[in-house]
Order: sequence, then C-alpha cells, then structure tokens
Amino acid sequence: MAVRVLHLSDLHLGSRGGQIAGPGLTELIERASPELIVVGGDLVNRGRRQQFEQSAAFLRSLGPAVAAVPGNHDLPYTFPARFSHPWREFERQWATTEPVHRSEHLLAIGLNSAQPWRHQSGSLRRDSLERTARLLAETPPEVYRLVFLHHHLACAPWRARKRPLSDRRHVLRKLAESGVDLIASGHIHQGSVVERHEFDVGAGIRPLVVTTAPGLGRPRPHRQREAHGLQLYSFDEGEITVETYIWRENELRLTGTRRFPR
Repeated sequence: MAVRVLHLSDLHLGSRGGQIAGPGLTELIERASPELIVVGGDLVNRGRRQQFEQSAAFLRSLGPAVAAVPGNHDLPYTFPARFSHPWREFERQWATTEPVHRSEHLLAIGLNSAQPWRHQSGSLRRDSLERTARLLAETPPEVYRLVFLHHHLACAPWRARKRPLSDRRHVLRKLAESGVDLIASGHIHQGSVVERHEFDVGAGIRPLVVTTAPGLGRPRPHRQREAHGLQLYSFDEGEITVETYIWRENELRLTGTRRFPR
C-alpha cells in the first residue's frame, strides 16, 4: 500500500495583498488521503503571533497530521526578540522546530535551517544533522525515510539568486549515507524535482530524490509571475512518485509527474 505525504511550503500568511492556493486543496487531500502534511517553512510573513495563529488554524483544518519547520520569515523581525527568543511564537503552535513523525511505514524528520543572524540564507547545526543521520540509519530499510527543511539543496536555474543551504554537499552526502529516500525543501517559490544521479555521479551512490516545492502562498503576486502550488509524494514498495500541482485558471491542476525506482 502506498504511503502519501503532502508537501506545502512558503505560505507567507499575513503578507499584505498576499494570496494562498486554498481552493482545490481540500479535494486533493480527500482524494489522496496523505498520512502526513509536511510544511517547509515561511508559514508566516513577519513572525508575529497573530500570523502564527492564523497559519496553524489553516493547516490543522486540512485534516491530516501536520509536521512543520520554520523558514527565515518565521523569525521575529524586531530586536532583541530575533536573538533572545527567535522560536517562541513558532513553538507556541508547533512545540518544536525539528519535528519527528514515525509510523509503521514512514519516518519524516524536520530540520531547522533558518538562523537568526542570517536574513535569507540558511544552515544546519551539526548536532541536528548528526541526530538526523542516526535516526535514519537506525530505521529499518523497508520504512520510507523523508527529511524536510526550508532551504533548498538543488536550485531551479530561474531562481539561482537565492543561495542554497550552506555546506549542502556535506549535508547531502551525510543524509544519503544514512539512508534517506527523499529530501524536500522550499524557499525559492519554484518547483523542482531531481534524482541525485542526475547531478552527482559516482560509484556506490544510492538513489535519492531531491525536491523543492512551489510556494503555496504568494506574498508578492506579480513578482516574476511566480507559480504557486504544492507537491504530493507517494512511496510504494519499489517506487517514489512526485506529483506537482499548480494553481492556474482558477483551479489546482496536476502539472507534472515523475517516478523514481527506490
């Protein structure tokens, strides 16, 4: 039986004049019946309590369990709060910035790549990466293993100005060696799906899918004609399927499907 995970990112709730791809999402969830919704950061636009309450209410209204990590917009924009308690409002709603979801067939681990001293770029703490690698390695091989974070490891060429995760080669190698099946991110507001062998060749490299979800919200509706949408992951015994849905012509439409042997 397939295990499905819905990947949302970059809601930016609370942005002035922003939009969110809400219509059609409920129908997709009812049809796909995902076990989990992972949210890859930038839930809100300015790190304010009211915005976090709004985003939490929206995400919990969707039905399935939700696991969320913060993005750079989820930090407070005021001082000294940005450094003295950067995750207070996020954790008020979600308890932790690095959630772990376990079930019979799925392990999903969230990593916090946002940092108070960085405006847009991101990095991972060494202890978080080591803990994640240990959890992945300890998981039986028949369990599907997903890691999600805000900052991207692979970048669509049309948004190359946004810097990817710091030290991404080391992070990718560490997670791959530990047995991850799929790494999911957001941040650049554009969809991207790639298999590791398409950009990193070498002996003994195991299959690994790296994705970036299009933003669900549109904080700047007219910037570069950004698409907004989401991705749906299906894990079968021998295959990983990635479906990308984009909001266009007043409905959420399937734009592309890619399948990868596991």
